[in-house]
Amino acid sequence: MKLATALLAIGLGLASATAAQAEPIKIGLQPWLGYGPLWIAEKQGYFKEQGVDVQLVNFGWDADLAVALASGNINVTSIATNGVILQLNNGIDLKAFMLMDGSTTADAVLANKAVNSITELKGKKVAYEVGATSDLLINYALKVNGMSLKDIEAVPINASDAGLALIAGRVDVAVTYEPYISAALAEGPDFKILFSAGEKPGLISDVLAGPADYVAAHTSELQGIIRAWDQAVTYLRENPEAGGQIIADAVGSPMEEFKTAFAGVQLFDIKENLAELDGPFQATVVEIGGLMQEAKPDEITIVPTGDAILDLTALKGLAQ
Repeated sequence: MKLATALLAIGLGLASATAAQAEPIKIGLQPWLGYGPLWIAEKQGYFKEQGVDVQLVNFGWDADLAVALASGNINVTSIATNGVILQLNNGIDLKAFMLMDGSTTADAVLANKAVNSITELKGKKVAYEVGATSDLLINYALKVNGMSLKDIEAVPINASDAGLALIAGRVDVAVTYEPYISAALAEGPDFKILFSAGEKPGLISDVLAGPADYVAAHTSELQGIIRAWDQAVTYLRENPEAGGQIIADAVGSPMEEFKTAFAGVQLFDIKENLAELDGPFQATVVEIGGLMQEAKPDEITIVPTGDAILDLTALKGLAQ
């Protein structure tokens, strides 16, 4: 009887372990063009080809992504570099294991016809998502024009709705990203770009990251994700129409608007990841952290080095 009980316990344990292994890796993401290769990898079967079971989970707010990661509802998050720094300052140790994209003109400050420069934002209602890339961009735009958040009336709103608030006349200025920039500009000549991420190359980038312990324990699985991403980037570069259509459909953008919008996004394959993360990215992280600390010194007390927010074990293992 004891033997049967023991064997049953062992069997249940093995079944439980098998079930645990069968759980898909859940990657949280938002409708941002720079995450496009994830949808391509899903559509083209690259995750399965690389031996990883991946489920993409869509969110609207950065804050919702953070909650889902903290609660274990997702395993990996698509997150801006400044978001990793913010989470570190909130006591959450995330490690980025891959660089996805950098934005130039695909993140921007938009305004109505009454506002013609950043210096004219004083006292104006500005819609942006707090803690997201929009937060970083508006802080930088204000700083280089001798201003700060104290000079504007902040209207917290998720980036996907900021442009709509501008079009509806609820705010004077909106900070958002593509495809919402193109959608707002398509409303007519009353709307324009005041400032874009292209003013400061490297300011806005996105990474794939996860809790430090998860990243350390799942090197093989993360390598499968990285290889699938690399395949998807290659597919998009070789098949811009077909690949672009997959991304446009995923973010809900008309193909013509997508083509214009995507011109402001730089993607990174494996080789480019290795060069960037061991090179320019290191100084950029410190600069971004410094800007965040200057804007919100009570919230940002830690300005990390690039190495402090990275775990490149999986990535570098692919280069060997």
